[in-house]
Amino acid sequence: MKKTIGTATLEITQGDITSLAVDAIVNAANRFLMHGGGVALAISRKGGLAIQTESTVWVAKHGPLATGDAVMTSGGKLPAKFVIHTPGPVWGDQPDNDSDAMLRRSIRNSLALADERGLKSVAFPAISTGIYGFPVDRAAKVILSDAASYLRGETKLERVVFCLYDKATFEVFTAAFTALG
Repeated sequence: MKKTIGTATLEITQGDITSLAVDAIVNAANRFLMHGGGVALAISRKGGLAIQTESTVWVAKHGPLATGDAVMTSGGKLPAKFVIHTPGPVWGDQPDNDSDAMLRRSIRNSLALADERGLKSVAFPAISTGIYGFPVDRAAKVILSDAASYLRGETKLERVVFCLYDKATFEVFTAAFTALG
């Protein structure tokens, strides 16, 4: 499913984010960029050792990321040239509205980093909805509305994709996508 928002295309698809030929994919990372589970592990396995090595060097130099920050490494062996790493909020660690704001920050900072680097296309997973426990229906609304809001502003991004791995998550995102104004 696709929608034109501003000068860009916003789309959702079901599949494996590591196989997408986009400029960057977003990793639902932890604060220490240790890619040991979920999407992070899939990205690290398919992309090769370079992604974890670059991540480890970044954290050694700068320290752990704050929730919602975004940093970039190479894409290693992935079809994507780059990986943008962002730690989303853990559901239940703060009031619900703060979780929403932190999730928006992850989306916005990832999009801004892609823009700053002159990238044209970026793909996201359903950040924070796996082991971090963010309710998928709530996350879909927050994530898609924030991405749409960003694309209505000044951006050089041409394509933003939300790639959902399983059918249930894809269906929830489809409903939220259809409801987008």
